[in-house]
Amino acid sequence: MNDQIEQIAERLRGLREILELTPEQIAEECQIPLEQYLDMESGAKDISVAILQTIARKYHIALDVLMFGEEPRMSSYFLTRRGTGVSVERSAAYSYESLASGFKDRIVDPFIVTIEPKTDDKPLILNTHKGQEFNLVLEGRLMLQIHGKQLVLNVGDSIYFDSLLPHAISALDGNPVKLFAIIM
Repeated sequence: MNDQIEQIAERLRGLREILELTPEQIAEECQIPLEQYLDMESGAKDISVAILQTIARKYHIALDVLMFGEEPRMSSYFLTRRGTGVSVERSAAYSYESLASGFKDRIVDPFIVTIEPKTDDKPLILNTHKGQEFNLVLEGRLMLQIHGKQLVLNVGDSIYFDSLLPHAISALDGNPVKLFAIIM
């Protein structure tokens, strides 16, 4: 099990215990299937940043607290120098570098996301979450499956979409993809 996923799972359990809620209550209030929430809390499966954002917003805490275990402190500006953003690797396939982790009360969450090529033939897992998302491809070629369509994005291509639409991303050509993503 990925150590960072286990740490996030511990923070989810801790949040639930502090709020004195049952897993069923959190799953229902955040519109997450109970089994999926229990898998997240156990650290058994990858945890979507979008779902973490949903939980963080629902309970009025910073996404950073769940992802990194740190409370943002800055309110006027927060500078992230190249390659110094707080990173989390959700799985062997995805790593996220937060570009605004120290800024409190953010309206959006900007990330540099690195996606490793798939090494198996398993179908992509589609995500849905409230809000909107923006992706700009910085390196590599990306396949975005969204709302029943498959779109190929090359370097410099971007997409803005309603994230309630079922979507998934994967690297193409056997090479990693790096993208700038904003989750709103």
